[in-house]
Amino acid sequence: MAENEQRHWWFTGRRQILATLLRRELSRGRAPAPMRILEAGCGSGGNLGMLGAFGTVEAVEYDPGARAIAERRSGLVIRPCALPHDLPVPDRSYDLIALLDVLEHVEEDRASLAALGAKLKRDGRILVTVPALPWLWSHHDAVHHHKRRYTARSLTDAVAAAGLRVERVGYFNTLLFPLALARRVGSIVTGRPTEDDRVPARWMNALLRTIFSAERHLVGRVRMALGLSLFALVSLPD
Repeated sequence: MAENEQRHWWFTGRRQILATLLRRELSRGRAPAPMRILEAGCGSGGNLGMLGAFGTVEAVEYDPGARAIAERRSGLVIRPCALPHDLPVPDRSYDLIALLDVLEHVEEDRASLAALGAKLKRDGRILVTVPALPWLWSHHDAVHHHKRRYTARSLTDAVAAAGLRVERVGYFNTLLFPLALARRVGSIVTGRPTEDDRVPARWMNALLRTIFSAERHLVGRVRMALGLSLFALVSLPD
């Protein structure tokens, strides 16, 4: 996964989408940079460069192997962390916290959101992404140790239960949704799991990245009814 994060269409396309979303959202009534940024659960560090375009980045990560790779790639000190009760960063300190496909791995999702909310500045935001639609649960989720998939409603409810407020929530990875659905139905029929993690042939990887990343023009602007993923921009209550 650490190797794929540099080349796989899903990782590279998602970074383009999220960077565009952040540029658009953070420019509304405030300067987009520099900010103090925390990535909670940075994995092997594939998003740190993208986040660094918006300010000074810090990161925490649970897995020691991923943490070592992230430190080597980024040159940052990545602190160990276990949400929700071991979050070794100061309260009320961050303009932006990125929680990118992490919440579904955590047993206590609401407590984890509340813990991260305590680290925000008064006008700070949390950017959350999670896998969407519980009925799409597959071998991929089990292999990656997911606890759950979300709907827009269940994610909004989790945020509210944490004492936070959803500013914006929506589905993405929508253009490729029919293809993904067909593959997962085929997997159920044949009993053979799909291999979503393998980098496809170069031409196919480039094509899928182009289609997926095209959603950067839509996400946060056009309300999409379905998608393989969800995003939410979260803030402290008024």
